[in-house]
Amino acid sequence: MVSVGNHPNINLMAYSEVTKVDGYVGNFTVTVRKKASYVDTEKCTGCGVCQDKCPKKVIDQAYEAGLGYRKAIYKSFAQAVPKYPVLDRDNCTFFQKGTCKACEKFCEANAIDFKQEDKYITFQVGNIILATGFDPFDARRIPQYGYGRLANVFTSMEFERLSSAGGPTGGKIVLRDGVTVPQSVGIVHCVGSRDKHYNNYCSSICCMQSLKFAHLVKEKTGATVYNFYMDIRTVFKDYDEFYQRVLEEGTLFVRGRVAEVTDAARLPGEEGKLIIQAEDTLIGKQRRIPVDMVILSAGLEPRRDAKEVGKLFGISCSAAGWYIERHPKLDPVATMTDGVLIAGCVQGPKDIPASVAQGAAAAARVAGKIQQKEIAIEPIRASIDKDRCSACRICNNQCPFKAINYIEAKDGQRAYSEVNPALCQGCGTCVAACPSGAISGTVFSSQQILAQIDGLMFLNVSGNGHGARVEEKLEAVPA
Repeated sequence: MVSVGNHPNINLMAYSEVTKVDGYVGNFTVTVRKKASYVDTEKCTGCGVCQDKCPKKVIDQAYEAGLGYRKAIYKSFAQAVPKYPVLDRDNCTFFQKGTCKACEKFCEANAIDFKQEDKYITFQVGNIILATGFDPFDARRIPQYGYGRLANVFTSMEFERLSSAGGPTGGKIVLRDGVTVPQSVGIVHCVGSRDKHYNNYCSSICCMQSLKFAHLVKEKTGATVYNFYMDIRTVFKDYDEFYQRVLEEGTLFVRGRVAEVTDAARLPGEEGKLIIQAEDTLIGKQRRIPVDMVILSAGLEPRRDAKEVGKLFGISCSAAGWYIERHPKLDPVATMTDGVLIAGCVQGPKDIPASVAQGAAAAARVAGKIQQKEIAIEPIRASIDKDRCSACRICNNQCPFKAINYIEAKDGQRAYSEVNPALCQGCGTCVAACPSGAISGTVFSSQQILAQIDGLMFLNVSGNGHGARVEEKLEAVPA
C-alpha cells in the first residue's frame, strides 16, 4: 500500500466516490466527489496527535467489526494509506454541540479545517477497472442462529479481529466478557449461502475460512471444535492438504445444516451453554451439541449499491447482483462496455488468490490497450437515418449502453439522435424500439432481411438439401 501511495503515476483518492461517467473507451470523463475530511492533507503530517487528544470514543463498526473503539477523528488502522485521518462529522462533539475542538488546538500543523466542504473533481481516463468488492452477509437475517441476541455467537469478521494480534484482544480468543477462554467451539458453514431463502450460490471462501478458524482455535485454546458443513469444497492448490491437517488436529466434522442455535437447556450438561441443533446426515440422527462459542461463517453478497454503480458505468448485473463479464470463460475481466473492466468479487465470490489474478489480468489488459494506441471494434453497430428520425428519444432511454446521443435543434436543423459507434454493442434494442424505423443494424437492415426472405421464397428445398428454382405459379387459395 505504501508503494501505491508513493508512486508518481498513481493518484490515490481516498474518501471519494464516482458520481458521473461519460464518454467511451479511450475517452472517459469521470466526475468524483471528494468528501470533506476536515483535514487539510497539504498540511497534515500524519503524526496522530489529533487522534490521541480527541476525547470522543466511538464503537468501530468497520475495521474492528464492532469489537473495539476508535476516536471521532481517526484512521482505520495504524498502517492505513493514505496516512491522513478523517473526522467523523456525525460523532464529532464540535458538530453536535459547537464545543471541544481539541484536535484543532493540539494540531501543530494547523491542518484541521472545520469549514472544509465536499469537492467535485473531473478528469479524463482511457479505461476503467471496477473492483468494489463485496458485502458480508448480515447474520441477523437468520434469527434462528441467534446472532445479535445470544452474546457468544460471533460472525466470521468478528472472529478475524479476535484472532488477530493487532485486534482488540491482542489475538486472545475469548468470549464476549473479554476474559473467559472457550472450551468448546462450533463453526457453522454456509451462513447465507447455498440457501434458497437467501443466496442460492456458493460463496467460495466459507469452507477454507472455517477450516482456518478451526485451526486457530485449536492452536490458541486447545478447545474442542465442531465444524457443521454441507459439503467440504477444498478444490484449489494445497487446500485439501490443509483440510487433512485440520482433521489430524482433532477437529470434529458434522455433516448437516444447522437448524437452530439456542441457549434453552433441555438436557443435563446444557446449562450455561449454547446448543447447536443439527441433523447429522451421515448417521441419520438429530443432534444437540452444547458449546461455549459459535462462529457463523458468513457468505459473500454483492455490494448494496451494485445495480446503481453498474448503471453509472454502463454495465449489467446478474440476477444475484454480480457484474456480468463479456464471457465467463474466455473473457472474464472485460464487460460488454468497451473500456470498463472488472476484477475481484464484483464479478462473483472468489478468494484472495483468484482476486489477485483477475486484478493483474485487468491491469495487463489496460496496459496492452495503452501500448496499442488504437483499438479495433466490432463491425456490427446500429446507425440512425437522421432524415427519418422523429427525435422522440425513445431509443435514448432504451439503450442499455448509453450509446445514443440526442442532438438539439440548431441553425435551422431539426433535432435528431445519433449513435456513438464506440459505445454501441449492436444488441438491436434501439432497432426494435424505434417507432419510425429510422434505426438499422449493420448487415441487418430491413432491406437486407427482406431480401433474404425473398431469396428463400424463390427456393424449393428438396430432401437432398439442394435447392431448385420454383418456376410454376402458385394457385390462389380462397380466403
